[in-house]
Amino acid sequence: MYRLLRKYLFALDPEAAHERTVSALNMVDRMAGGKTFLRLKYGFHDERLSSQVWGIHFPNPVGLAAGFDKNAEAYHALAAIGFGFIEVGTLTPVGQPGNPQPRLFRSVPDQAVINRMGFNNHGAAEAAKHLASYRQAGVPIGINIGKNKETANEDAASDYIKCLDALYSYGHYFVINVSSPNTPNLRDLQATENLRQLLRAIRTKANELERKGAGAKPILLKVAPDMTKEQMRDVVQAAVSEGISGLIATNTTLSREGLQSKAFAEQAGGLSGRPLTKRSTEWIREIYRHVGGQVPIIGVGGIFTGEDAYEKIRAGASLVQVYTGMIYEGPGIVKAINKRLLELMKRDGFTHITQVVGVDA
Repeated sequence: MYRLLRKYLFALDPEAAHERTVSALNMVDRMAGGKTFLRLKYGFHDERLSSQVWGIHFPNPVGLAAGFDKNAEAYHALAAIGFGFIEVGTLTPVGQPGNPQPRLFRSVPDQAVINRMGFNNHGAAEAAKHLASYRQAGVPIGINIGKNKETANEDAASDYIKCLDALYSYGHYFVINVSSPNTPNLRDLQATENLRQLLRAIRTKANELERKGAGAKPILLKVAPDMTKEQMRDVVQAAVSEGISGLIATNTTLSREGLQSKAFAEQAGGLSGRPLTKRSTEWIREIYRHVGGQVPIIGVGGIFTGEDAYEKIRAGASLVQVYTGMIYEGPGIVKAINKRLLELMKRDGFTHITQVVGVDA
């Protein structure tokens, strides 16, 4: 069914296709019995796939990465599709239009997407209205936050703090995004000393909000794949020492290695999808070897099948996220991955998904 729908969607401009998909999800969410229909068609539950991470219950390890539900508009319908958790955003303190269009490109032969969206969103205050009912989604909701394009790096901490102020009462965890390649100089915040100062300011604000009664919320850091091993080691060790609760590996890449389409490869922006599968898994394994015993890892990058997810979990990911894979495979991807995970676990003698984490690291 989705293959027929995909022909229609892929005939559209990629951003237009995305907007129509979000609108359709919102429509289903508002329909009587809409979410029930989605659960019956796409839902899949098995206790062997559930886990407790940061004291939060995840019904299965397959989540939706940030970037799809930028304004926290469709997460209820997305949860009904069967995702174990949803990450909304990236959200900035003030709404912004993002980079000029066109800014989203797909290459079917490469099973890949390049985006240079630039944190287009309606702002933290608007998202807070949508997130007021986040507990009713039935799965953990993460909130990915960033800085506005016009905010200088030396003032970046104030933007992340403003996002926490507006959103800390909502969501189950927060993600600090300093690794998108589409906001000028944002990745400079990954430099060790810059990162330490940023995380200290964020941690101080989170502690203040916690004392005011908002409760403790895990704060994660999303890292870029375009670093040397030494740089990555410095980043993750600095993050852990500054009290970060977890790591997301990885964001999109600036590499164009192995792409078949020259015209596609010449587009600026972050690359996601099949070309990132192996690279992100290698980074998960590398990070797990250094800090996996201290903080959980969410693995993301090029997950299309149960095998892809299983490899990332074996490399050290406690949870995984998809995005580009859903564009190519459709909403049934979550159920398909979870069913295949159970088959792979049985083949290898595991009785619970938590036993798989890091066995190859």
